Amino acid sequence: MALPVTQGKPFELSDAWDYKGRPAVASSTGGWISAAMILGVEANERLTTLGIAVNLVTYLTGVMHLGAAASANTVTNFMGTSFMLCLLGGFVADTFIGRYLTVAIFTGIQALGVTILTISTAIPSLRPPSCTLDSGTCIQATSTQLGVLYLALYLTALGTGGLKSSVSGFGSDQFDDSNKEERTQMTKFFSWFFFFISIGSLCAVTILVYVQDNVGRPWGYGICGCAIVTGLFVFLAGTRMYRFKKLAGSPLTQIAVVFVAAWRKRGMELPSDALELYNVEDVALGSKVHKKQKLPRSKGFRFLDKAAIKDPDTIKTNKWVLSTLTDVEEVKLVLRMLPIWATTIIFWTVYAQMTTFSVSQATTMDRHIGKSFEIPAASLTVFFVGSILLTVPVYDRIIVPVAGKLLHNPQGLTPLQRIGVGLVLSIFAMVAAALTEIKRLDVARDHQLVDDPNAQLPLTVFWLIPQFFFVGAGEAFTYIGQLDFFLRECPKGMKTMSTGLFLSTLSLGFFVSSILVTIVHMVTIKRPWLADNLNQGRLYNFYWLLAILSALNFLVYLVFARGYAYKAKRLAEEGYELEVDEGPTCH
Repeated sequence: MALPVTQGKPFELSDAWDYKGRPAVASSTGGWISAAMILGVEANERLTTLGIAVNLVTYLTGVMHLGAAASANTVTNFMGTSFMLCLLGGFVADTFIGRYLTVAIFTGIQALGVTILTISTAIPSLRPPSCTLDSGTCIQATSTQLGVLYLALYLTALGTGGLKSSVSGFGSDQFDDSNKEERTQMTKFFSWFFFFISIGSLCAVTILVYVQDNVGRPWGYGICGCAIVTGLFVFLAGTRMYRFKKLAGSPLTQIAVVFVAAWRKRGMELPSDALELYNVEDVALGSKVHKKQKLPRSKGFRFLDKAAIKDPDTIKTNKWVLSTLTDVEEVKLVLRMLPIWATTIIFWTVYAQMTTFSVSQATTMDRHIGKSFEIPAASLTVFFVGSILLTVPVYDRIIVPVAGKLLHNPQGLTPLQRIGVGLVLSIFAMVAAALTEIKRLDVARDHQLVDDPNAQLPLTVFWLIPQFFFVGAGEAFTYIGQLDFFLRECPKGMKTMSTGLFLSTLSLGFFVSSILVTIVHMVTIKRPWLADNLNQGRLYNFYWLLAILSALNFLVYLVFARGYAYKAKRLAEEGYELEVDEGPTCH
């Protein structure tokens, strides 16, 4: 790429710095080499996190001797915490230490957690004795053994959250958004980012799961530890080549400021004329706020407009008593997205079942290919990952052209339409899961294996493929649709909010799964749906419940989606042209 020069001097970027705090030289910092090192740490993070999560339920039930419901909740709480801590990581990065240090520090924390996890699986005293074959008695893990395990898992979750919050943003920082060619390269970077995520996922659900089941957990988790440490060293090796951006401040702070300022002036009369409110043109030149795109006053959430009332009795320099009208409107943009945000949570609750009860189902079924090779139960998620990789090109090559002609939209489906398709596919997934479980139980009864929890049923595990396929295809639609929607609709000055809103739906989806499992297990204790011996349970009822909840949620989603007006359209009607934003963020 030909870079501009000025009077023989290297071209320096105005909004980026090198590792010594000097203006970054375009020719020697950033670009694809820096981005590749960042992609490496993300690939290893996905390999490590998924390598632990997808096969964790079999470790909890088979080695730690926890019940099916407790094991499922442990997995979903672990994953939910990982995604929720992304909000903490994003806040720390934006407000205190920046993205580079956030990635480096939290990657180290994740490596520590995986190391403790490896040690806990290698030392016999940190796990309960094996079940006795004669009596079939299994001693559950002690509080100390579980304490070490949970310490390892939640340190890993903390590291994962901090790393995820900043790694894609730091990758995009390596490209100059004001340069057309580098902006195109940034778009390609996100495509490669998703590709490396998929490669890490595939390696986790195939190679790592096989090693864990056939060689040993210490070896499997040890590989995870080596991978994340290697990723950290590669990331640190690129320090001299990275471009660094100044701290932008957390969007959560801006939201809090607007609400506090509006509450403090709740008794004041709101002017009818927007010109009487404090706005970006009233801010001194050179201020960070002055650089924001001015937004018109909207009709909704008028009580927040009081944050922009000019009160002579307040000190202008105190941001907690006075906000610009543009700051208020940016907060309103976030509030308008919340109904869509809330109605996408249930998809990730369905998604959570693919790493918990679906894996438990697979352990009871015939997993042989030929006479000698047996598929590890957790490796069934390869069909889940495969359906994602298959759906993306099918969408781009087939659905986009067809939908573009039918809907007169060159992009095919709008973000909200893509999310809607994903929600429908999640309903199909739970229907398929319920029907497969009914079939599985029929086979168990026909062969009188209901009372034997360790029996392998004469039913091929490939009966589970439809539920994995539907959820995987649904993720391809929902994941990208959510990212596109939140990025497109979030204010330009609140870029990290798009990532936070998206990741919080994943987190809450996992936590909702834990809550549902706990409630169902308590309510059905006499005739359990989620029995420790799946052959004696009624897991299909739990799947039917999720199908019904997903269908009801979809109807609510339709109401909110039909009533939602996209930001660009709304501003265009007011005579405002939307500024071009940066590329998407992926996780």
